[in-house]
Amino acid sequence: MGRRSCCHRQRIPLVARLGAALLLLCTLLLLRPAFENKALASSWFGGVRKSPLQLLHALDQGGHSAMAEVHQQRRELLHRACSRHTRRQRLLQPEDLRHVLVDDAHRLLYCYVPKVACTNWKRVLLALRGRGDPGSIPAHEAHAPGLLPSLADFTPAEVNRRLRDYLAFLFVREPFERLASAYRNKLARPHSAAFQRRYGTRIVRRLRPHAQPDALARGHDVRFAEFLAYLLDPRTRRHEPFNEHWERAHALCHPCLVRYDVVGKFETLADDAAFVLDLVGEAGLRFPAPPRRPEKDPTRDQARRLFQDISPFYQRRLFDLYKMDFLLFNYSAPSYLRLH
Repeated sequence: MGRRSCCHRQRIPLVARLGAALLLLCTLLLLRPAFENKALASSWFGGVRKSPLQLLHALDQGGHSAMAEVHQQRRELLHRACSRHTRRQRLLQPEDLRHVLVDDAHRLLYCYVPKVACTNWKRVLLALRGRGDPGSIPAHEAHAPGLLPSLADFTPAEVNRRLRDYLAFLFVREPFERLASAYRNKLARPHSAAFQRRYGTRIVRRLRPHAQPDALARGHDVRFAEFLAYLLDPRTRRHEPFNEHWERAHALCHPCLVRYDVVGKFETLADDAAFVLDLVGEAGLRFPAPPRRPEKDPTRDQARRLFQDISPFYQRRLFDLYKMDFLLFNYSAPSYLRLH
């Protein structure tokens, strides 16, 4: 009698096989409730991990995630607003994609809007590239040019593939609160000397009659009303584009030309950031906590106090300048404005 093949299998009684199958089924049923409400429960298929975009689609179809429903509603609101307020579509240009950062390893596209936690989001993207804990990455390193690739650096075919297959997200903020934050951070604080010399001196020279030599040289004492007048001055646009810190979010990220899967908001930053990182699925990665602010100077009151001395005429003109951000991202006109 010849030797048995190495592939010959010993017969297992039918009853034993049925018992083993029943035991496996019971085990799976016991484990199922622990995973029902977690994105990672369906993150693996056939031994291959699903991408963040695939996980989001699975949550949208499953209907069991409150956060997924919130972001689905935001996408729908954005789509309707684009259809209603954008008359003519045009083709994307490379410059339109300069603010969209790329993480190929995790299939992510992030459009950064300054003054909307973009420093911390850049820290997170650097951490995903192996540069340590996000909280330990200095701000100047997070903003260093060239560390994070931009979608504008790829060929049209490579851009289209990433737009189709990657999770694209951005974070926005109530426009006038963002504008007030940009003024305070870049023009009103002593540590912003470089910004004051570049933009403050220009504002003083153009808009302040009989300015003192010190102000003309340093640009350190720009008033909020002067800053707003500079934004509304037609010469500002003719000389150069708005600086990214006060450029409109829609002009930086082009949400009516680029499909964004997650529209996060500064007002719900913690929840929205956690939702995105859950889709990324890197164990232990946390979004950096924002710095504590003095109780007497809450962020939400900054804009109200700065705008209270601005005339209704200039309030209306400024609202018209930033109107598309209000419309596209579903923000109401602030109650402190005197628009009528």
